[in-house]
Amino acid sequence: MVVKVYGSGRAVCPQRVLACLLEKGVDFELVHVDLDQGEQKRPDFLLRQPFGQVPVVEDGDFRLFESRAIARYYAAKYADRGPDLLGTTLEERALVDQWLEVEAHNFNDLCFTLMLQLVILPSMGQPGDLALAHSCVQKLEKVLDVYERRLSESTYLAGEKFTLADLSHLPGLGKIIEEGKMGHIITERKKVNAWWEKISSRPAWKKLKDLVQ
Repeated sequence: MVVKVYGSGRAVCPQRVLACLLEKGVDFELVHVDLDQGEQKRPDFLLRQPFGQVPVVEDGDFRLFESRAIARYYAAKYADRGPDLLGTTLEERALVDQWLEVEAHNFNDLCFTLMLQLVILPSMGQPGDLALAHSCVQKLEKVLDVYERRLSESTYLAGEKFTLADLSHLPGLGKIIEEGKMGHIITERKKVNAWWEKISSRPAWKKLKDLVQ
């Protein structure tokens, strides 16, 4: 059965889900939701996602929203297919969950605010708050300093294998690199940059980037 993914392929949260599905070899159909036109806030979409956000997946009669919950679901549903993205022991799973929480609460919000001020608002003809953007960069650098220390101890955030903890960072890190002006906060950190190079070279991520060009 083909999984329907409602969202924009260029948006961070849908990319998190699509990357997981590609890692697991799950067939999906991307149902485009035009965020610029506010389609995610329209009554018909709110029946699928009451908060007016993307992505939402429909898998037969089962519907689920929130990208990290969706990624966890498919990583577990297809645990016997593709890479183990959750960890096998209780301790491994706990570390994956720990770094997923870090991504959600320490990395993602700063990354989103930065993109909003420097990319999204200007693209809509509105001025971004450069002081706020600068503050976000400074805070992100401190977060990435923590990552640098962690990645000096292990190849990936949750240990020695690629998991959802790493996958969940791909869309946000990719946006920072693509923006160009801020890529140095990744590249100047040796361990973080090596980690980024490793996870962004995965075939599933490359395939996703080709799909959403």
